[in-house]
Amino acid sequence: MMQKIEKALAVVLGSLLALMVLDVTWQILTRFLPMQPSSYTEELARYLLVWIGLLGGAYAYRKRSHLGIDLLTNALHGNARRVLQIFVVLVCFAFAALAMVYGGTKLMLLTFELEQTSAALNVPMGYVYSVLPLSGVLICLFSVDHLIELATAKTEQPADFDSDVPPYTDADAETQTEGNGQKEKQKQPDAVEA
Repeated sequence: MMQKIEKALAVVLGSLLALMVLDVTWQILTRFLPMQPSSYTEELARYLLVWIGLLGGAYAYRKRSHLGIDLLTNALHGNARRVLQIFVVLVCFAFAALAMVYGGTKLMLLTFELEQTSAALNVPMGYVYSVLPLSGVLICLFSVDHLIELATAKTEQPADFDSDVPPYTDADAETQTEGNGQKEKQKQPDAVEA
């Protein structure tokens, strides 16, 4: 199910980005061609950027592409690493639940109650702010999925947040240096003979 949510989120993000590109292109065309400049395009681009940023943050969290300080996690191994990873996911869950879902919902409901609308589009601002609780719910769902993955994993999870890339070690650098030195040594006799 999480894969379906991830794919749907990717489609929504791609659509919002395409819409923003069209919106900004139209804004440029109406500004420089002999037409009446469009009054709503700047506001629409701003709101689309907010939605892309917050939903993109949820998508990046799912893909484990957010920046993370993994100095301590790289130093730990075994059960200590797993405990720290679970703690980090729980902190992310708590932030998303409290700040984004709870706080975002209160902000959204307040703007609906005050009947606040945007200046150019005349859209209720509650719809614009609804992306906060939406992305918070997505991050909470992805956190629960990651917690289940960490709790049921038989092997040690990678220390870095992006699980597709192995962490850098000094042994890798030594291997590359030795390999480059051997290649240079092999090239030198060839150069002397020629």
